[in-house]
Amino acid sequence: MGDSSASSKRVKLRDGRFLAYREVGVSKHKAKFKIILVHGFRSSKNMNFSVSNELIQELGVYLLFYDRSGYGESDSNAKSLKREVDDIEELADLLEIGPKFYLIGISLGAYPTWGSLKHIPHRLSGVAFVAPTVNYQWPSLPEKLIKKDYRRIFINLCLMISEYAPGLLHWRVIQHLIQSTSSVLRSNVLYLNSFHDIKVLKRPTVTPNVTKNKDVVWFDTIRDDFVACFEQWDFEPADLSISKESSVHIWHGMKDPVVPFQLLRCILQKQPLINYHEMPHGGHMIAEYDGTGDAILRALLLGEEEKIYKPVLDAPFDGNMFHETDLFWGFKRKRFLLLLGFCFFFLCSYFFN
Repeated sequence: MGDSSASSKRVKLRDGRFLAYREVGVSKHKAKFKIILVHGFRSSKNMNFSVSNELIQELGVYLLFYDRSGYGESDSNAKSLKREVDDIEELADLLEIGPKFYLIGISLGAYPTWGSLKHIPHRLSGVAFVAPTVNYQWPSLPEKLIKKDYRRIFINLCLMISEYAPGLLHWRVIQHLIQSTSSVLRSNVLYLNSFHDIKVLKRPTVTPNVTKNKDVVWFDTIRDDFVACFEQWDFEPADLSISKESSVHIWHGMKDPVVPFQLLRCILQKQPLINYHEMPHGGHMIAEYDGTGDAILRALLLGEEEKIYKPVLDAPFDGNMFHETDLFWGFKRKRFLLLLGFCFFFLCSYFFN
């Protein structure tokens, strides 16, 4: 659902900023279920969320999509996990959607969603994470599982560059800005590991995930978003008080090369009351697969679960996240090492100039 007859509006926050939003579904005054969707990295309120209008009308669902600060038509703000949570709560209050609502966080939109479970659990009727990112600084993640994970290396490298040599990261980001989102994804092996993801990218309805043409603000937004997600938090999911009544769901694809499903299973070991759903052939863009949105809403709102998404969690795990789903080390090792060398060269130039 990337487009509809719904209008795009803006609301003014207490600090003077404006947040843009889009409403879909039945009227919020008549809705039985009210849901706020939190978009991911380089996305917007016009994101595609594959849910049928028939189900929306049948269940009486009101969906609120909004541009997080600095994205799309929303004003920018220095990002942090708590500020993102404050924006969600204030948006809900200003639009008068009620004392409680549902929250769906997609990809990097997971960190404001975890933050909401931490800081405003009393406002949440239920939560669904869809292909959520994982913070490698969470203490509960087993070191033996993540020590050789190139994703962790890449994230730490980006965090270091963003702090000590932001100009280098800015140059790289602007190169991506020149290309369309689809071109970037098609050239990135991380996103092309699932046939279903490729199918999604070929659709003409995929919304370009870029902000307004304001390079500096756009760069600051995505840099701060990345840092807020992957820097050290003052809590982790294992610390949260989650019960059956919390109605927390995680949806993840077993072919997701951006966030390995094994890391999500680690969360389950600490939080066994989370409802975990796995898509055997799903990649990172499962929110846009046909039928997935309906399954997510039925599970979140009605407690229904399709057997095909129920994983077998008692299978032994060998601690290796680099099987057939990881094309990176097989075909991209040289390119990765060249990138590391390139970054090292520029860092040296930066510090010793």
